[in-house]
Amino acid sequence: MGTLLQFIGDWGHALAAVLFAALGIFILRRRDEAPEQRLLAAALLLTSCWSLYVSFGGVDKPLTGIGENIRNAAWLLLLFVMLRQGTAGRAGSLVAIGSVYAAVAGLLLLQTFTDIIWRQLPTASDLHRALIHVSLVLHMMTAIGGLMLVHHLYISWPAQDRGRVALLLGALAAMWTYDLNLYAIATFAMHRANELYALRGPMMALLAPVIGAGLRNDMAGRLQLSRTLALKSLSLAAVALYGVVLVAAAVLLELVAGPYARLVEIGCVFFMAVSALVLLPSRRLRAFWKVQVAKHFFQHRYDYRTEWMRFGDTIGRPGDNAMPLGERVAKAVADITDSPAAILMLRAEDGALAFETQWNWTGELPDGAVVPAPLALLIEQSGWIIDVDRPPSGAGEVVAPGWMSEERRAWALVPLIHFNRLIGAILLARPPIDRRLDWEDFDMLRAAGRQAASYLSEAQGQQALDDAQRFEEFNRRFAFIIHDVKNLVSQLSLLARNAERHADNPDFRADMVLTLQESVGKMNDMLARLSQHNKGRVEEPRPMALDEVTRQVARTRSRQHPISVTGEAPLALADPARVEQILIHLLQNAIDASASGSPVELRLSTDGEDALIAVIDQGRGMTAEFIRRDLFKPFSSSKAGGFGIGAFEARALAQAMGGRIDVESRPGMGSRFTLRLPLARTDIDRGKAA
Repeated sequence: MGTLLQFIGDWGHALAAVLFAALGIFILRRRDEAPEQRLLAAALLLTSCWSLYVSFGGVDKPLTGIGENIRNAAWLLLLFVMLRQGTAGRAGSLVAIGSVYAAVAGLLLLQTFTDIIWRQLPTASDLHRALIHVSLVLHMMTAIGGLMLVHHLYISWPAQDRGRVALLLGALAAMWTYDLNLYAIATFAMHRANELYALRGPMMALLAPVIGAGLRNDMAGRLQLSRTLALKSLSLAAVALYGVVLVAAAVLLELVAGPYARLVEIGCVFFMAVSALVLLPSRRLRAFWKVQVAKHFFQHRYDYRTEWMRFGDTIGRPGDNAMPLGERVAKAVADITDSPAAILMLRAEDGALAFETQWNWTGELPDGAVVPAPLALLIEQSGWIIDVDRPPSGAGEVVAPGWMSEERRAWALVPLIHFNRLIGAILLARPPIDRRLDWEDFDMLRAAGRQAASYLSEAQGQQALDDAQRFEEFNRRFAFIIHDVKNLVSQLSLLARNAERHADNPDFRADMVLTLQESVGKMNDMLARLSQHNKGRVEEPRPMALDEVTRQVARTRSRQHPISVTGEAPLALADPARVEQILIHLLQNAIDASASGSPVELRLSTDGEDALIAVIDQGRGMTAEFIRRDLFKPFSSSKAGGFGIGAFEARALAQAMGGRIDVESRPGMGSRFTLRLPLARTDIDRGKAA
């Protein structure tokens, strides 16, 4: 064995001796009289003594094999006592497995006897070599027996407590798995086993903290595992196993590859290294590892304390360059199930759930990707979390929308309910390791959804308060404007009267009077409109001709921009003042968005039971995101100094008359704003009769 390997082996075993001794002393200081506690302390201390002897004496000393047998016997006795406790009341099961324990104990005795004999024989004799081979085979059989007994104890342990002993049993399984590989290689190529003998010390040192992770609690069914420590410890064990497999592959290749052994070994090492570099960073592999650890080592899938703290930190600690609240909420819920992406949908005015924002969701959703109002109402009443792969059995005629079932990434729809009111929902993408939702997922997601809904509801309330304050400021500023306009009208009226009395020059008098009277007329018209608007006085919808008001608005704006009116429409049920106000807002926006000389078209038409007025421009257009999030949002304007009230007020006026405003636009391609108003009953009846 080389100097470096000797150094690693000696100090690795010395470190393992210190760690196992510390664990044994820790248990003894607890003064627990339970037999399994005393046996655990004894097994730890005997393992420490064996490691210490190997670190000073080496693997070739006479007592090395005997010490290893004593170590194995102590651990097997602990397993037997734990099995007796775990199978209390099932005597038949204990008797059946007792024969296996007896057989392994017999192997240990035979192995000890063999080790004593072959060390007394001359090294060159055939019997000496044969007994060494027998000893190695017996070591392999002992390791196999230990692995079988560990597996049996694990499956025999009560299912609800199985995760509490998994760490100890996992460490013992790793120890005997390493021994099995060590003696298997030594059986075929003794000289290639030196590396594994040396690395056994560091491997045992790694297993010591794994065993000690839960020793704060009582053993025998009470070994509590830290999920983080379990994942990291098993990851280290996987790395160690990777090294063992690498060495074993090198030995076997040397035995079978002949003169090309070196070349094949290099190729094998290169292949395994590349495989490790590809697999270890894989999100899918990490997710699979996490799922398997949670499934086999713990009673519950989630570490609720850790998940809840992470959930709160994701939403409540935005930082300097944080995502918007909606994205943080989607991410916080998605992180719970390891979903790689999520979509936040919020309740629209018609009761449906519509797209609001996304986290990590790539690609475009299909047109009409909404949760219809009937299903949203059902979710609100029941609180269901919709498993896309398995709809709830009580859904009746209301089922998940087709686009969601066809979207392969869609996995679960989590409702966001606050005080029995559906705020929205989060659509989760499938985790890297696809699985079915179970009761623990439903409980966890339901609680997270309610918490997320409270954050969103608070944010919406704060936004509504901010809007109300800005509306108050808006009204206060216009009250000042009205006051100034009144003063200006009074001044101009006085000036007009004075000019009539004192103008000596007829031409001057005519021009002055004309200019002043025109200004007075304009100011009075503005004052009348503002006063009427502030009073909120409106007429009830009545049959009216849209052609007349449309052409009138077009004439007033045609002096500043080319405007055309096409088509015709029958009588609509509306308020003329509100229709005029809507058209003024929409037409002014179209003029502002259009280049000088680019015409704006007002197109009249009908569609079913609706009368349509379309305002069409060839201006700069808008993005779908701007239309969805900002166009009808008050105080959100793309114009410098604009209040962002026009589109918001136009839609509100249309809805007050039972109509609506549809928007179609693409950047660089212009926009089409369509005012839809219900036809008057006489025109509807006439159309049906025709």
